[in-house]
Parts: sequence; C-alpha cells; structure tokens
Amino acid sequence: MTSEITFFGEPEVGSPRPFSLATRAAGLVFVSGQSAPHDPANGIVRGETPAEQVRQALAYIAAILAEAGSSLDRVVQMTMLITDPSDYAACNAEYVKHFPNGQPARHTARFGVPTEAKVAFACIALASEGRAS
Repeated sequence: MTSEITFFGEPEVGSPRPFSLATRAAGLVFVSGQSAPHDPANGIVRGETPAEQVRQALAYIAAILAEAGSSLDRVVQMTMLITDPSDYAACNAEYVKHFPNGQPARHTARFGVPTEAKVAFACIALASEGRAS
C-alpha cells in the first residue's frame, strides 16, 4: 500500500473554502462536511424540510464518494451536523433509509457555520477494491 494522498475537489487559490471535498489515502476516503448543494440562480435548491436536506446532502456525499472511489455502502463513520436539535428525529428518519445494509458508526453535533442549511455530513469510507489509495 502506498502512502500517497489524492485530493478531490481542491479549492481554487484564494477560495473562501480552504479545503478539498475529499481525500483518499491508505485505503480510506475522507469526505469534508457538506450540506445539500444550494445555488438558486442555477435552479438548485437544498430543500425546505430536514428530510429533503438529508436526502440531497447524502446524494451529494454519494457523488463525492463515487469520484473518490467509494460509496455510501462503504462508509464506516459518519458525522451528522445539525443546526437545530429539534430536527434530530426528522433527520434520523430520512438518514436510516440511505444505509439499508447497516448503520455506520456516527456522531452528531450542532454546527454554527454561517449557512441556512439544516444538516450537513462528513464521513470516512473504505476505498473500493482495486482503486489506488
């Protein structure tokens, strides 16, 4: 196994987002905290309800994982970040639908990043077999 680190979605120089979307190293994929994409000017809206935002955020995480050589079914640890603890049950109700083969280890924290998102996720997953790490 090589000690090489591969970066995905690196920010442009001077970006207000000073982190990559994901990194792959030592057989693992690390995905930075991501909420559902939101770009109303281009018709992309993250959703109104916690469930909609969970669904869209996890779809975005799944796309990042795919680009990095993994998938949601290879997630071993998930972090769920919520802005309002009263959304916890609604977020969980949607979240469990995305892991039908077993729930990865998870912790939940409240976040205060300047955003209107209700929920965001970060995770660690196994890189798919056969992919360089």
